[in-house]
Amino acid sequence: MKAFMDKDFLLSNETAKTLFHEYAEQMPIIDYHCHIPPQEIAQDRKFHNITEVWLGGDHYKWRMIRSNGIDEEKITGSASDREKFQMFAEALPKAIGNPLYHWTHLELQRYFGYHGELNGETAETVWNLCNEKLKSLSVRKIIESSRVETIVTTDDPADDLRWHKAIREDASCKVKVLPAWRPDKIMNIGKPDFAEYVKVLSEASNTEIRSMDDVYSALSGRLAFFHSMGCRASDHGLDAILYRPAEGERVQEIFERGLAGEPLSQEEIDSYKYAVLSFLAREYAKRGWVMQLHYGALRDANTPMYKKMGPDTGFDCIGASGDAKQIAAFLNDLNSSNTLPKTVLYSLNPNDNAMLDTIIGCFQGTEAAGKIQHGAAWWFNDTKHGMEAQMISLASLSLLGNFIGMLTDSRSFLSYTRHEYFRRILCNLIGGWVENGEVPCNLPALGKLVQDISYNNVKKYFGF
Repeated sequence: MKAFMDKDFLLSNETAKTLFHEYAEQMPIIDYHCHIPPQEIAQDRKFHNITEVWLGGDHYKWRMIRSNGIDEEKITGSASDREKFQMFAEALPKAIGNPLYHWTHLELQRYFGYHGELNGETAETVWNLCNEKLKSLSVRKIIESSRVETIVTTDDPADDLRWHKAIREDASCKVKVLPAWRPDKIMNIGKPDFAEYVKVLSEASNTEIRSMDDVYSALSGRLAFFHSMGCRASDHGLDAILYRPAEGERVQEIFERGLAGEPLSQEEIDSYKYAVLSFLAREYAKRGWVMQLHYGALRDANTPMYKKMGPDTGFDCIGASGDAKQIAAFLNDLNSSNTLPKTVLYSLNPNDNAMLDTIIGCFQGTEAAGKIQHGAAWWFNDTKHGMEAQMISLASLSLLGNFIGMLTDSRSFLSYTRHEYFRRILCNLIGGWVENGEVPCNLPALGKLVQDISYNNVKKYFGF
């Protein structure tokens, strides 16, 4: 029996151990998509206790504790931080098989030197240990100790990027922090706050937005600003990737009605979203940016809790599988006019793996090895099984060696161990193929391949 999460955790054969310890383990990290606030890096925030850094804003953990029948007061409410931590600790032993179980213990090992179990009985010991360690840890120290080279945040087009500017001008900050363009609010014409957001974008862009031409002009100006601040990637959260072309006059009519708060049909909403996304994709191609498209989430499924707590609080789930015809038509439209940017496709529905892996093969180009990517197993899929399934599908139908690897997609500064988790799973997968005689035991070549997937590919792909 192996020891619990020892140095060879998840490495089940000798080849895997060699690939991880000699090649993958020490590679730097490029976290090319996350949700951490740049302000906290600029100000080098320190946390008062482990609940702040672990449970603040982490809807993964909130969902787990709710599943243990705990009242919301002790999860996100006014209960003390110590009590909230206790609720987490008591629920964790029931989460075996969930990546949260592994992530939590990896974080305890790497940042706090604790190699035991976290449960209700050990909670007091862990609470005291972590809080003592946090006295000498800050956001930047956590980042530096994790060998993070580049962090890409998620930023609205109207953001002034003041904190990115502050970080860039601070010679003491060793990590590169870049913005990523997230234009969901200008696309969400069906949301009740759409008109209010248009005003915000108008002010940020110094453009009076009354027409679709004004929308495009405002976005172009903000794109230029983001580019000047080092942005080289967009990120879109979509219900679905759709091909819904409409005449310009029709889109203008839809925009005017949406701005006036009039009800719109789903077809009208989709036509407007397609017009904006299509425009932006062409702008990304001009600038050499990477377009990331996340789709397939069914958001805010619990209406009472959404009304009480708002979005991104743990009440989303996996939605329907994507429509291959629609996705391919969208990419084909851009490709036909030579305006298809480097693109990363992420589906929240794991049933889409093979579909995406065959679609990306239709639109590869010479701009980059693996110009069109099937993105890392995302959100509910960044489990051991989910990562293996995504990589096996990619390897079976495309080129695993060109994969751009893992990201945290996280709001926590302790989540960089997810890169280690991924690298262990990657090395074990390839090691298993070697041990089974499916791949030659050429360790230098395989070592380079895992280093490429862990770091080199993403650095070259985004141009960081």
